[in-house]
Amino acid sequence: MVEMIIAAIVGLAIGGLVVWTIAQKRNNSKANDILNEAKAKANAYKKERELEAKEKFLKLKNEHQKETREREKELDQRFNEIKRKEQSYEDRMRSLQDKQKEADAIKQNLEQQIEIVKQKKGEMEEKVKEQIDQLEQISGLSKAEAKKEMLEAIAQESRSEALAQQKLIVEEAKLTANKEAKRMILQTIQRTAAEQAIENSVTVFNIDNDEIKGRIIGREGRNIRALEAATGIEIIVDDTPEAIILSGFDPVRREIARLSLHRLVSDGRIHPARIEEVVAKTRKDVEQEIVEYGERTVIDLGINGLHPELIRMVGRMRFRSSYGQNLLKHSREVANLCATMAAEFGLDVKKAKRAGLLHDIGKVPDGESETPHALLGMKLAEKFGEHPEVCNAIGAHHDEIEMTTLISPIIQACDAISGSRPGARREDSESYLKRLQDLEKLALGFDGVQKAFAIQAGRELRVIVDSDELDDKKADLLSFDISQKIMKEMIYPGQIKVTVIRERRAVAYAK
Repeated sequence: MVEMIIAAIVGLAIGGLVVWTIAQKRNNSKANDILNEAKAKANAYKKERELEAKEKFLKLKNEHQKETREREKELDQRFNEIKRKEQSYEDRMRSLQDKQKEADAIKQNLEQQIEIVKQKKGEMEEKVKEQIDQLEQISGLSKAEAKKEMLEAIAQESRSEALAQQKLIVEEAKLTANKEAKRMILQTIQRTAAEQAIENSVTVFNIDNDEIKGRIIGREGRNIRALEAATGIEIIVDDTPEAIILSGFDPVRREIARLSLHRLVSDGRIHPARIEEVVAKTRKDVEQEIVEYGERTVIDLGINGLHPELIRMVGRMRFRSSYGQNLLKHSREVANLCATMAAEFGLDVKKAKRAGLLHDIGKVPDGESETPHALLGMKLAEKFGEHPEVCNAIGAHHDEIEMTTLISPIIQACDAISGSRPGARREDSESYLKRLQDLEKLALGFDGVQKAFAIQAGRELRVIVDSDELDDKKADLLSFDISQKIMKEMIYPGQIKVTVIRERRAVAYAK
């Protein structure tokens, strides 16, 4: 029994050993397979990295070669440009050398001519000296004595003529002083340019960037339509960079639109409801500002008892211009001029100042009217209880009605003075250039005139004449004739100074 157990145990032991041996062989085989597979993958990965490295190397090499070729090409271009510049410089140097040779030849020729002139001058001086000696022998007087006697005779004759002319001028001045003064005043009053409707009709609203244009337009244009409906102004959004154009005949509406846009852009909330709210508030602010401008103006001028509606119209002048001249500043200037002139004539200063301030009130009515602004202003003044003399001065300052008071021509004259002084009003460039060209052309039409230049923006005309053809007396007469012809044939603002220049030059060179 024991032997059987021992035999069984030995059998089991041998069987286990055999099983373990077989299992160990299998594990070793599997490990070898895994190791071989890992070696194969490592070799494949190594070859792949080597290929990538070679490709990268070739790519870098090609880029380097391309960059090298571009640099070489650029260097070749620079080299060719330098060669061209060197060639141009050499050509210029040769040209300068040729010109220098020509200048040397001309200089040598001039020196020869100068020597010839000097010789002829010496010969002429000798001949003149011989003739003077002969005259001294014939007259029995020396050169100094003859010159002294001749100068004394000429001075005595000139003094007599000057005294006679002076006496005649004084007598004529006494006879014609009043007549000439009246003629000059009437001429000043009548020289008023015709009224034309050249007013600013657009305002430019500047923005920081063009993105704001899209916000102002809004979805499908609803914001811009709301703005136009609320302000009564056409809003033009085009390709103009960083700018929007506000177009409309009424300057107050344009100002309301400009301020409303500024507030909307600054606030950032732009939609139809907000637009209507901002426009309504801005309109109230502008109306209040208009009244403040009017009140400040009448206080500064010392005008009392003016109707509130007329004060508001005076404030509206702040937003109106004529030929580029602000209407409120123009009216204030006319009022001060009228007060000064009325004081000189011994008239009512307060009425003159009042009429001067209100003379253009017809340009700023609330509604549209086809009536001339002078007549419309007269009707408004009558409506709000102004004095008849003031109403007549307003209505007659452009000769629409007959002048019945002494204040009326003063208003007309001061209006012309304020509007026609240099720099007060603006004219378009084409008419301005044509006026200057016509001015120079007129002067060139006179005999003896070599050149004519209109300077000081057309307020002065300088005329250069031939000194051999015209003497000093003829030059004085020429300046008078040119000024008279300008007054008869041309229309111009202010006055034009005519300066005739007669110059004789004697040039010699000392070497």
